[in-house]
Amino acid sequence: MSDDPLGDILRNDPRHPRAAYDFVREALHHTVENLKEQRHVSASELLDGIRRYAREQYGPLARTVFASWGVKETKDFGLIVFNLVSAGEMGKTEDDDIKDFDAVYKFEDAFPDETGEVQVRRPDEDEV
Repeated sequence: MSDDPLGDILRNDPRHPRAAYDFVREALHHTVENLKEQRHVSASELLDGIRRYAREQYGPLARTVFASWGVKETKDFGLIVFNLVSAGEMGKTEDDDIKDFDAVYKFEDAFPDETGEVQVRRPDEDEV
């Protein structure tokens, strides 16, 4: 194994850039930090954590960012996770399966691209 496991992954499977792998690792860390206890997280828990973390980090641009990484569905996150598992960068249990990442949610629903109505308020003349 090399000193750069992500580099090895990217050479063997160039479908997703390093930024996508870094994001998934950060999202896992964020997800585990928000649990009441240190423990293994399931695919659905990680995907929910990815959804929440992406909305915090990228807001309405989350889908655009993911698309730029070639990540268009939850299955793509599964490919990234299992590449990290193969490289020894993440762990899994015997019950974990890449199929657990298939069609868990639609990106259009999980990552809306609207920011909502923006209201601009002008200062009252007394405030100026």
